[in-house]
Amino acid sequence: MRCVIARFPFELTKNGVLASMKGVKPEPVTGESVIIGRRQYPVKQVGEVITRQDRRDFTAAEVTRAMTRLGFTCRTLAEASPAPAPTPLEEASALLGIPAQV
Repeated sequence: MRCVIARFPFELTKNGVLASMKGVKPEPVTGESVIIGRRQYPVKQVGEVITRQDRRDFTAAEVTRAMTRLGFTCRTLAEASPAPAPTPLEEASALLGIPAQV
């Protein structure tokens, strides 16, 4: 499928993306992400690998649009599972620097 990322046309296929990302260790997700195989990758990392361009050259929206059209699941940070809120005991322990005893 023809996709334009950073004003450059790319012929991307789902199998091609899977092959490109094989063996690539996912970085910590801090924003939008793409699920490829069983792993969740930051959108910018995927874009950098598949286009071989610097991350500053394209937007996350361009890569998200392309990955969605190819059939990959894309998520925003808000859709990621939220961390449970700490209890008052855990908050106080964190402030004091003492491990919480549960």
